[in-house]
Amino acid sequence: MTVVDRVERRGALVPLLGLGALVAGVGLLLALHVLPPTSDISPIRRTISEYALGPAKWVFDLALVLLAAGSALAFAELARRGLVRPGSATLLLGAVWTVSLLVIVVFTKTNWAVGPSIGGTIHRYASVAAFLSLPLATLFAAGAVFPASAGWRWLVRGFGIVSLLWFGSILLGVVTMLAGGPPWWRFVPLGLVERMVAGSAVAALAVLVLGLARVEVSGRPSGWSRRSPAG
Repeated sequence: MTVVDRVERRGALVPLLGLGALVAGVGLLLALHVLPPTSDISPIRRTISEYALGPAKWVFDLALVLLAAGSALAFAELARRGLVRPGSATLLLGAVWTVSLLVIVVFTKTNWAVGPSIGGTIHRYASVAAFLSLPLATLFAAGAVFPASAGWRWLVRGFGIVSLLWFGSILLGVVTMLAGGPPWWRFVPLGLVERMVAGSAVAALAVLVLGLARVEVSGRPSGWSRRSPAG
């Protein structure tokens, strides 16, 4: 095996590790949905962070740390390969998503049985930042990772757009509330909306990571292009 071959294999290993962390994080969150005692929490009406209010908080926290680690590896690999410019929108939004996940771990959502808290408010703002930043980051990165594959490129963009559309239903609820309608958190099935926003965005990121991990017959990563890096 030549030095070039070893370098290329290492280049494929990093996104695979990132993908493994993403899959593990999602798997833990899914387990919270189906295993007691958290299986009693409604995935339609209760937010994802509700799992952090009980004895399974450590599982929720571990899942988010794994998602943050996998995301960090993915965006760092984009930068290392020169597919995006330093300081680009993709990397800035990726950093916001990754840091927001860690903030959500540190600051637990408000337990309304006790009352509002500063930590809960920080948690809420971090959640909004996370829900918006990841789908936008994947939209910007899709062309850089899949410059020659419209199908894969639009799969990523499709997931990102679906995520933003689901988030838009929350904004619609806010507008409706300001116009005299019900509270926005009752206007939409908030738990379902959150899961669709986050699930679609993470799916977009997973496809990007798969693109980074694929190696073409030529030996170059599938996202490689001679054109200048994308934003």
